[in-house]
Amino acid sequence: MEAVKQIVKIPKDHEIRIKVPKNIPENETIEVILIMKNRQDGFKQKIRELKNAAKDKLFLEDMKEISDDFSSVDLEGLTEDAI
Repeated sequence: MEAVKQIVKIPKDHEIRIKVPKNIPENETIEVILIMKNRQDGFKQKIRELKNAAKDKLFLEDMKEISDDFSSVDLEGLTEDAI
């Protein structure tokens, strides 16, 4: 299997031409996949990003630091009986 990547802008007529490398023989069957990037689907995109954040190492480290910074404040004013 060989992969060839081409990045193009969609023209007004919404038609694109694919440049096939010369080393691919005529009548060869190929698969073409369109992947649109930088497109925001609004709410669904935000939910996907939030789900990914739950696995992001840097984000989780930052959240731990913030949690540690506020741990003493969270206990402020509580009596020993409440803990």
